[in-house]
Amino acid sequence: MNSVLYGMTWEDPKPKRRLRALGLMAALVVALPALETVVHAAARFTGSAISVIVRADSPGAAHAAANDVVATGGKVVRQLGIIDAVQASVPADAVDWLSTRAGVVSVTRNAPLHMYGTTYEPTTDVGSAYNTTRMTGAQAFWNAGITGRGVDVALIDSGVVGVNGLSTPGKVINGPDLSLESQVPALQYLDTFGHGTHMAGIIAGRDDAATTLAGNSTDFVGMAPDSRIVSIKVADSRGNTDVSQVIAAIDWVVQHKNDNGMNIRVLNLSFGTDSAQSYLLDPLAFASEVAWRNGIVVVVAAGNQGATASGQLANPATDPYLIAVGAADTRGTLTKEDDSVATFSQRSRARKPDLVAPGVHVVSLRDPNSFIDQTYSSTGLVGTRFFRGSGTSQATAVVSGAAALLLSQRPSLTPDQVKALLNNSATELDDQPASAQGHGELNLRGALGAPTPLLAVQLYAPSTGLGTLEASRGSIHLVMNGVALSGERDIFGSPFSSAAMATLEAAGQSWSGGTWNGQSWSGQSWSGQSWSGQTWSGQTWSGQTWSGQTWSGQTWSGQSWSGQTWSGQSWSGQTWSGQSWSSAVWDGQSWSGQSWSGQSWSGQSWSGSDWA
Repeated sequence: MNSVLYGMTWEDPKPKRRLRALGLMAALVVALPALETVVHAAARFTGSAISVIVRADSPGAAHAAANDVVATGGKVVRQLGIIDAVQASVPADAVDWLSTRAGVVSVTRNAPLHMYGTTYEPTTDVGSAYNTTRMTGAQAFWNAGITGRGVDVALIDSGVVGVNGLSTPGKVINGPDLSLESQVPALQYLDTFGHGTHMAGIIAGRDDAATTLAGNSTDFVGMAPDSRIVSIKVADSRGNTDVSQVIAAIDWVVQHKNDNGMNIRVLNLSFGTDSAQSYLLDPLAFASEVAWRNGIVVVVAAGNQGATASGQLANPATDPYLIAVGAADTRGTLTKEDDSVATFSQRSRARKPDLVAPGVHVVSLRDPNSFIDQTYSSTGLVGTRFFRGSGTSQATAVVSGAAALLLSQRPSLTPDQVKALLNNSATELDDQPASAQGHGELNLRGALGAPTPLLAVQLYAPSTGLGTLEASRGSIHLVMNGVALSGERDIFGSPFSSAAMATLEAAGQSWSGGTWNGQSWSGQSWSGQSWSGQTWSGQTWSGQTWSGQTWSGQTWSGQSWSGQTWSGQSWSGQTWSGQSWSSAVWDGQSWSGQSWSGQSWSGQSWSGSDWA
């Protein structure tokens, strides 16, 4: 995939590429710190000792982190090699210093572990939906009778499955499936990755049995439990997608926001690229701005790379018109007094995040047997129904739910007014830089009774969208058989003209029926709760090229994966809203080793990309 899609860590974050080399360098430089360095550092920290887990981005950096612990006057209790970390006892006032050390991914308070087995008690878990909705003030809206009803939230992600909490008829509406899995009928719309379902639960989840909302700790209830999700799937089982697919999805949302009885007022983008291209030129930022100008509140992830070398947020969070969301660390308590900005949350002195929201150890709905579920179950599984994850993805979903509540309360709000209400009511966090927290942490209690800001009009220079698709991709690209999708081409290999596309987007004409950028990407009508049938109908990969390489003449129209039934294994017989997983299966762990008509995915499935 393109590095679009990176707002999440699943309690087992991928190593930060940016810090890997720095971590190894730190291991060499700090392995034998000079005595005066240790004494100098230790002299600065006098707080009482606390137990922490210091996590590094590599085994080499873990050794350096251990030396940093000693440098604070603390001591290493034990090595935790399986996660490149150490358990340590350090002065409380040394935590922030440790968090900034080269190669350190996170420093978290060491807390007791409760074995939940098949049961789960959300009242004692600070990251539960029950406590997240209490802390943010969402339950104050529910007590006032405001639950998100009448507001649809578009979720451009990896799809959604109808687990309990998202299974009520009409709760999830499927827009077009624009993902690379869209031609496999049994996978269409479904979330084989697990990210989209997690986001949907945070935004709008509501258990079928939930007859009450505020104070209900028995059932799962998300931020805006009576809003609906409009799912536009762009990513496959590994989170793979390209910027061209995401732009097409945003354009579809703009042009179809009121189709079929829908009322799309919020767009959730829990991803970003590491593009260095200015938002003033970027095609992805431009598409997002078009949505904003069409009355849709666009909520985007600030990114998970902490203090980046580029010193900026992820794209399109760099666009100042949108609502850029960072992640708050609640530090295991229900009060904001000790909250901080998560160390992984991206920051910038120029375009700051607008606000932060809970984004550490957040519990939402589990997508059984998805890639994330299989890969991180040992660290993320909570009871049998839920999964725990950390990232600006989760924080973004929390704020999207908050925006839905505000629009349910005051349907006439403009996107600028929603942004002003959220920013103006946010709680400023003590001792946290504005470059990381923006206006502060989400506070819906303050927003509930705040007057509507009448003069909320943003006057930033607008994006032109005249930059390049390639620059928008940043550093990571889709790769097939060793050939990267690069340059001004979409996933079909068709030429992409940013100027021509910007003109069509501004006029609301980039989609014509099921056609985008001159190719048929989807059907042209609604069938029940889904945008019609197969996508890319009649299109073939033969003759389409990426850098002169063809897709081996394979056709997507009506074709399955080389006639294979995925090793005859099923998805544990689970069914999702009538869709059976039994006819589309994996090899038990991943898509590695499978082929498309003899063409191998090299065991990586669109290598070099992830949702981080």
